[in-house]
Amino acid sequence: MTLSFDAHQLDHFLLLGSLVTFLAILAVRLSTRAGLPSLMIYLLMGVVLGDVGVGIDFHDAAMAHALGFGALVLILSEGGISTKWSEIRPLIGLGSSLATIGVTVSVALMAVGAHFLLGLPWELAILLGAVCSPTDAAAVFSVLRVVPLPRRITGALEAESGLNDAPTVVLVVLVSSGALVEDSVASIVATIVFELVVGVLVGLAIGFGGAWVMRRAALPSSGLYPLSILCLTIGAYATGSAIHASGFAAVYVSALVLGNADLPHRAATKSFAEGIGWMAQIGLFVMLGLLLAPERISLDVVGLAVVAGLLLTFVARPISVLISSVVMPMGWRDLTFISWAGLRGAVPIVLTTIPLAAGVEDADLVFDIVFVMVVIYTLLTGPTLPLMARWLGVAETSEPRDLEVEAAPLERIAADLLQITISPDSRMHGVEVGELRLPHGVSVALVIREGESRVPERRTVLRRGDELLVVTPRKLRNRTDQRLRAVSRGGRLAQWLGRDPQQPREEVE
Repeated sequence: MTLSFDAHQLDHFLLLGSLVTFLAILAVRLSTRAGLPSLMIYLLMGVVLGDVGVGIDFHDAAMAHALGFGALVLILSEGGISTKWSEIRPLIGLGSSLATIGVTVSVALMAVGAHFLLGLPWELAILLGAVCSPTDAAAVFSVLRVVPLPRRITGALEAESGLNDAPTVVLVVLVSSGALVEDSVASIVATIVFELVVGVLVGLAIGFGGAWVMRRAALPSSGLYPLSILCLTIGAYATGSAIHASGFAAVYVSALVLGNADLPHRAATKSFAEGIGWMAQIGLFVMLGLLLAPERISLDVVGLAVVAGLLLTFVARPISVLISSVVMPMGWRDLTFISWAGLRGAVPIVLTTIPLAAGVEDADLVFDIVFVMVVIYTLLTGPTLPLMARWLGVAETSEPRDLEVEAAPLERIAADLLQITISPDSRMHGVEVGELRLPHGVSVALVIREGESRVPERRTVLRRGDELLVVTPRKLRNRTDQRLRAVSRGGRLAQWLGRDPQQPREEVE
């Protein structure tokens, strides 16, 4: 059976697609319990659907390249929207260093090792080093959801995985097009810097501009807000690519800005983005499994993949992390875990479709090596992350004391309705409504407890799991949000004037 878009086969594709997607969604629970990125199951589904199983014939590298990039855009959008700026802001320097200096060091070490140890020509060696160096956002985000870690580690890993695709894509394109040989080193560096800087600027412009528009657009349905945010992030990628800048840098930065902006229905937007991200992961990994030709996977390829993985995991990654940490020194335990948690997933495999589509000689060998290497070392590192975190003493057993805040606009009175959920570890538990000391003009309109709603009094005691409906004038929204979070983290004694004891005064006032 050949993959096509014949209208007469539409019903078959819908049936097969819905069944595969549903089974993949059910597999998420199994993969998260095992601490294993779900890509393993999805890749296996793709292989089973391919030549050796159902018989779908899909070997179009150009289409795989286009679809893969489209899926990565959606995955990076979800990553940016779901990432809290407050958590990665202190680590943005280290994350940027890992995404630039770290990638450079890793590419150099992998290229040298692949040339002298694996016997690959320099072009293929550099390609192998380039496609293997970036961590995968989808793999990192999915595994970190089940490993309790301090913010200094999760922030660095999230920032790195969100930013390191951009420079790597530029490098792989330059190598695949032959520009790496024809252009000077200065020209190549200038190209990479230009694309990254302009891509970031495009992301900032669309992010802040889109947030300004969305705050003033009273859309008739809450479902339109997350859809609009996703359109803005995709537009950021398209704009960056259209002006020959880094679209991946643009999409991640714009999503990060929009995901942390004071916009209506933030929780709904995050949930929508997560759903789209999962769909993109499922489609991407199944497609990459289809692209594999199992008959090409010989013992020689497996041997090359094992050696390349050893070089990456135990030499290139640790050294690149150590050198990158110069900008922000950390303890050896943190650096060791960051090195071990440098998960590779769909991104390296997708990047190999660039030389495949460009017709680079022996590019299929690089694809096969990377595919096998990703499978083997994801199976090695993914499930062992919780154990490694405990062994190094970097695991956390408690959840952050924070709130879930959802906002809906009340346009006629220029106010917002905040829906507050008190988390299990919040110190707001046991606090009376009157002790919240919210700004004048702000009121707690309703308390929902165990499915029952009640109008609170000043002496009403709040409990874990309660949901509060708070009405605040829009001009007081930030002060209200800051005060609620301060009480959640510090309890009833959290600074009489409302300052969060964990934040510097200038961040609140």
